[in-house]
Amino acid sequence: MKPLEERIKELPPDLAQEVEDFVEFLLEKRRRKPRGKLKLDWAGALADLRDQYTSVELQHQALEWWADDVSRGH
Repeated sequence: MKPLEERIKELPPDLAQEVEDFVEFLLEKRRRKPRGKLKLDWAGALADLRDQYTSVELQHQALEWWADDVSRGH
């Protein structure tokens, strides 16, 4: 089997670019720092809404709030 570099050189330019992009992705994935422990500093932040929503309604409302933020680019 030919060395990887030689095989990449045989690819058309668009596929060679895909290989390069994939290698960059793998390198970036390896460089990422491991995530720390989950913080729960938000726990209880919605307690004041307890009388307005059931837990399921609150989940749906939170998703709507999140979607609004995402659509505004936040």
